[in-house]
Amino acid sequence: MIFFHLAARFNDSFMRLHSRFLCGFLLFASVIKAQDFDVTRYKEQYQLHIQKATGAVKIDGELNEQDWKRAEPAKEFWQRFPRDDIKAAHKTEVRVLYDQNFLYVGATIYDSLPLIGQSLKRDSRIRENDGFGVIIDPMNKKTNGFYFSVTAFNVQADDLVTAYNAGELTFSWDNKWYSKTTIAQDHYVIEMGIPFKALRYDKNSKQWGINFIRSDKKANEFHTWTRVPVNFPGVDLGYLGSLIWDEPPPEPGSNIAIIPYITGSITDDKINNTGIKADFNAGFDAKVALSSSLNLDLTVNPDFSQVEVDRQVTNLTRFSIFFPERRNFFLENSDLFSDYGIPPIRPFYSRRIGLDPDGNRIPIIAGARITGNIASKTRIGVMNMQTKASGNFAAQNYSAVTLQQQLLKRTTVKGYFFNRQAFFNDKHVMTDPLDKYGRNAGGEVYYQNEKGEWQGWLGYHHAMKPGITRNNSFLNAGGGYFGRNINSFIDYDGVGTNYYTDMGFVQRVENYDALLDTTIRQGFKQLYNENTYHIYPKKGKVNRHNIQLENFFVTNPDGTFNERTNSLSYNIVFKSTGEFETGIENHETNLKYYTGFTNAAPLPPGKYTYTQYGIGYNTDNRKKFSFGVGTSLGKFYTADFLEMAASVTYRSQPWFTLEMNVQYNNLDFPDPYGKENLFLLASRVEVNFSNNIFWTTFLQYNTQRNNININSRLQWRYKPASDFFLVYTDNYYSDPFLKNKNRAIVFKLNYWLNL
Repeated sequence: MIFFHLAARFNDSFMRLHSRFLCGFLLFASVIKAQDFDVTRYKEQYQLHIQKATGAVKIDGELNEQDWKRAEPAKEFWQRFPRDDIKAAHKTEVRVLYDQNFLYVGATIYDSLPLIGQSLKRDSRIRENDGFGVIIDPMNKKTNGFYFSVTAFNVQADDLVTAYNAGELTFSWDNKWYSKTTIAQDHYVIEMGIPFKALRYDKNSKQWGINFIRSDKKANEFHTWTRVPVNFPGVDLGYLGSLIWDEPPPEPGSNIAIIPYITGSITDDKINNTGIKADFNAGFDAKVALSSSLNLDLTVNPDFSQVEVDRQVTNLTRFSIFFPERRNFFLENSDLFSDYGIPPIRPFYSRRIGLDPDGNRIPIIAGARITGNIASKTRIGVMNMQTKASGNFAAQNYSAVTLQQQLLKRTTVKGYFFNRQAFFNDKHVMTDPLDKYGRNAGGEVYYQNEKGEWQGWLGYHHAMKPGITRNNSFLNAGGGYFGRNINSFIDYDGVGTNYYTDMGFVQRVENYDALLDTTIRQGFKQLYNENTYHIYPKKGKVNRHNIQLENFFVTNPDGTFNERTNSLSYNIVFKSTGEFETGIENHETNLKYYTGFTNAAPLPPGKYTYTQYGIGYNTDNRKKFSFGVGTSLGKFYTADFLEMAASVTYRSQPWFTLEMNVQYNNLDFPDPYGKENLFLLASRVEVNFSNNIFWTTFLQYNTQRNNININSRLQWRYKPASDFFLVYTDNYYSDPFLKNKNRAIVFKLNYWLNL
């Protein structure tokens, strides 16, 4: 999706006007007629009783055992999207059972053929397919839980849900559970068997939080058992019903899993002229349940060669790009460590561990992590990782401790301490005292009312480096209203020049001076405001209209002006899943340093004001063939600016997917600042031979990075949670065209062993 925006000149009078507008906007939001979502009564209003099975339950997608027939059904689902005020037209019935080892979920979902299944690859989300999911909160505290989903073609996905990530599931958590589907003319059946060993719960609790979600992709609808507002994700923990046990759930027993691996590779690195090399390696991961709610993860000599490559992007900003973490060890329970701060300012960024700034691997010797609940309202996270010395990098130890305490209904207080310690020797000599260690500590308060509409946050973060005692903090504060029709929030951040985050990421603090060829640290203060108005038509071809106004203002540490962006956009989401967006965006930037965007002379310091206009459209993504197009034009500093982007997707569901994305940027500066034409081609081919064998290939061509990348990965899940990977990767220069940089072929075999 391509976003474009509008704004006006930002000055003191605008700030005063905007403050009045925001206050009025929030006041209006507080007095508008609310929808009838009395979440305080959900635990009594939505109850499902679970009984122990008297006989054996076979996971076959049939639901023909007598225990299923006598189980209480959950039915009369609500529509959650595109509307949340009517019952779902298509019928769904869900029943639950248990025995000594498993929690069973059986869903009968009424629908007509053909069903939509865009992929057979594990962790394919049901929002892209016809399917069904269950959200479980065993602690019944609305802070964290588990999500399991299955598509109509028996594709599993699972993840951990928290109060913070409900709308941004990563599906990085992976566990061993079972499912089966059967498809009839007018319905399909999904049967799940979830081992109690996979869950964390209080064995004495007879009431869990639970909800069910159904994706009706053909109708472009989502249904939930409890009534969830359209402005919240279906897996939101604040809108769960109750699962009432006939007796306390059985104890899960010992839960220890060992996942050993072996790997081998052949590499040819022409950049470093190392020649062809062969290598074999081995290691293991382990998962140990320390208690019913606390888990220990261990990794020894971990290998991440099977992880997908980064998706390349064109970077027209003056700062580094935040690339997402893709390694499962760091993604699982990552909210405990990585959710401090805001997206561009994070005290913890796991890619600092085991990867250099260019994304190259640094060997990790071993690591350990303890996560979970030590009390019903208290979560902890403790992590320690040790890396080897590699190239110019000395060996490093990374430690992290974090604590979360729930207060009131949905308010959380949390604190952390992060430490990076270097180990220098005769080969790796310390040249900068700041390299010796880097430590960060801080705390945050996050408030939500019970409905989740009013939210507020406050955080203070402190950095510790040898000899630094001033300008080494980061303050974050904000709040807003997140309603059904109106969202409005404001966020303030103040970052000191000496706020270092050796285990984190701060996007704006480092500034490159192209004339002096040096990087200069400078703190900043920024204010961001976002206001969105949603319109949900009850008739017609449109699901939602979105009107959004954004304001972004940055000052230097001394209070002088640095940068502002104001934008206005209008977006239409059609019932067909197609989208249209248009907007206008206005920038004003006070460059303090010479900045180069071409190979010619860099732009000199000074004030630059420019505007860009854009429009974009995406077609129905349920079709076999879909596409998206967009363009943006106007000015970029003093350059004439043109951006064109297009994407094409072809699917033969659920076996084959071809995606092609092309982006072109033209920057035409006046003399002597040069011109630049940037091309980015990113394509992906996915072949699903079955539910267990997948082949994915990426081809990426990026003139800005002078790189052509080929990455092809074959995955065979030969047993549940056990995989064989074969990966081929190749990198070439785009100029000179197809001159090889390096290539490698790698295999990896792992096996999940329960003890």
